[in-house]
Amino acid sequence: MALTGRTALLAALGSLPVGILAPSWTGMLAVNAPLSLAILCDYALAAPVRSLRFTRSGDTSVRLGDTANVQLTVTNPSRRRLRARLRDAWPPSSWSSEAEQAASHHTFTVAAGERGRITTFLRPARRGDHRTDRVTVRSFGPMGLAARQGRHDVPWTVRVLPPFTSRKHLPSRLARLRELDGRTSVLTRGEGTEFDSLRAYVPGDDTRFIDWRATARQSAVAVRTWRPERDRHIFIVLDTGRTSAGRVGDVPRLDAAMDAALLLTALATRAGDRVTLLAYDRRVRAQVRGRGAGGDVLSAVVGAMAPLEPELVETDARGLTTVALAHAPRRSLIVLLTSLDTAAVEEGLLPVLPPLTQRHTVLVASVADPHVEAMTRRRGSIDAVYEAAAGTQTHDQRSRTADQLRRHGVTVVDAPPSGLAPALADAYLALKASGRL
Repeated sequence: MALTGRTALLAALGSLPVGILAPSWTGMLAVNAPLSLAILCDYALAAPVRSLRFTRSGDTSVRLGDTANVQLTVTNPSRRRLRARLRDAWPPSSWSSEAEQAASHHTFTVAAGERGRITTFLRPARRGDHRTDRVTVRSFGPMGLAARQGRHDVPWTVRVLPPFTSRKHLPSRLARLRELDGRTSVLTRGEGTEFDSLRAYVPGDDTRFIDWRATARQSAVAVRTWRPERDRHIFIVLDTGRTSAGRVGDVPRLDAAMDAALLLTALATRAGDRVTLLAYDRRVRAQVRGRGAGGDVLSAVVGAMAPLEPELVETDARGLTTVALAHAPRRSLIVLLTSLDTAAVEEGLLPVLPPLTQRHTVLVASVADPHVEAMTRRRGSIDAVYEAAAGTQTHDQRSRTADQLRRHGVTVVDAPPSGLAPALADAYLALKASGRL
C-alpha cells in the first residue's frame, strides 16, 4: 500500500482543530478512525496491479540525436477502473538531459476490460543497445487516498545507430567519382583496366588504344575507352583499443572514425567496390564480410558499429595484421582507422607493415587535435610558455610518425574530427585516379 499526499493533507487538517479545541486521545481517534476507514476502502476499490498486461511496440532503432517512439499498451482485465501513474524505466543515457527524463512518467486512466496506450519518447545521448529496465505502476482508488503498487518486466531494445553526420559530403564525392569513371560529358574517360566503349579516333589519342578489328568493320578509326576497374576490395579496420577512447573536443575518436568509415563505405559501394569492415583491438569486436554493391551494405555496417565501445587495452597490431591478411586474400585497399600515437605505431604497427604493404595498398587515417596544432603555431610566444609542453611535442611526434609511415609506402590521412571523413574520401578517390586501386 502507498499513501498519497492527499492523505497526509487530510490528516494534518483534521489534527489541527483537535489539537486546539480538544487535545486528547479521543479527539485524535475521532479524526483518524474515519480517515483510516476511508484509506482502506479506497485501497480496496483501486484496480489490481498484478493482473495488468503490457505489450510494447514502436521503434527498434534510431540514429543518435533523433527521437524514438516506444508505445506501451496497457490491458486492464479487472472490473474496476484503472487510475494509475506509471514509470517506464530506461537507462539514463536514453535522454540527452535530465529534463527529458520526465517523458518516462505517465498518468493515465483505463476503463474496466479496456486497453490504453501510452508513448515514451527517447532521445538517446549514447550509441548502443538501450534496454528497458521495468515498468512500475501505482493504481489509485477513486478518492486518491491510497494506491496499489507493483512492477512488470516488459522487455524492449532500441539500438542507437551512429549519426552519419558526414553524409552531407557524399553528393560532392559522388560527382567526383562519376567524373573519374567517365560518366559525365564534362571530362574524358579515365585510363583504367576495364573496357568501357568505343568512339571515333581524334588527333592526340594514344594509338595503343586503337581497336583494329572494329576499325576494319567501319570507315572510321575506332578507339577503345577505359574506366577504372570496379569490384575492388576495401578492407576497413576500426581500432577499438585504448587510443580510441580519447576525446577531441566533444567527439570521441572512435565516433569520428566511425563517421569516416560510413562515408567511405557509401562512396565505395557506389563505385562498385566490395567493402569489409573489421573492428579489432585484441580480438574481433565486429565484422561485416565482403559486401558488394547491394543496398543493404551501409545498413549492415551501421548496425555492426552501433554497439561498439572502446576497450581500455593496447591494440595487438600483430594479431590485427594476421586477421587482415586472412580476410583480404586478394589485393585490397586496407584502411586502418587508428591513432598516430608514436609508441603504438613504432612498437606495434611499423614492425608488421611489410606483409601488408607487399600484398595490399595501405591507408592509415587518424583524428588530429586542432588544439595541439594551435599550440604549435603559438610556439615561441610568452603565452606558449604556460601551455602544456607535452602538447607541442606530441604534434612533432605525430608528424614524424606520419613521415615514417609514408616511407613504408603508406598513405596517411590526419585531420580533425569534422574533416576526417571528407579527407578519407578524397584520399580514396585519389588512389583510384592514380591507378593504385
